[in-house]
Amino acid sequence: MAKTTTGTVAAGRLGHTIKRAEQALIGRKTEALREFGLTVPQYAVLMLLSVSDGMSAAQLARECMVTPQTMATVLANLEKADLVVREPSELHQKVVVNRATRAGRAVVKKADKAALRVEGALGAEFTPEERARFEEYLERAVAVLGSLE
Repeated sequence: MAKTTTGTVAAGRLGHTIKRAEQALIGRKTEALREFGLTVPQYAVLMLLSVSDGMSAAQLARECMVTPQTMATVLANLEKADLVVREPSELHQKVVVNRATRAGRAVVKKADKAALRVEGALGAEFTPEERARFEEYLERAVAVLGSLE
């Protein structure tokens, strides 16, 4: 970003502040998950699969908010590490269902504790009232942005 006398061009822009907060959170989660050999997207996939009977790559991509190509890479790496299995769907011939293995469930259970510590540290910086308002503001932002054409 180009520098101005008042800071960067992005200074005071809400989108920039939101992006910085997101990157700070992802950065801390990345550090916390490293000891488990997981990336943040891998952790997200294992969390979803640990509470489901299985999901397609398309479903996982939508839930994790990544491209189908990114999800294909994430799933291939998880399968290579024996943390997920990929099986043909019993309902649809062309659909592959992804399921967490026992090892996948075990690692995500441990990794989730580390991720929750990061989120807990963030949440502890706010009073319960501030946190409720903060979540309300973020949900409102999601709704507004989702309604724009």
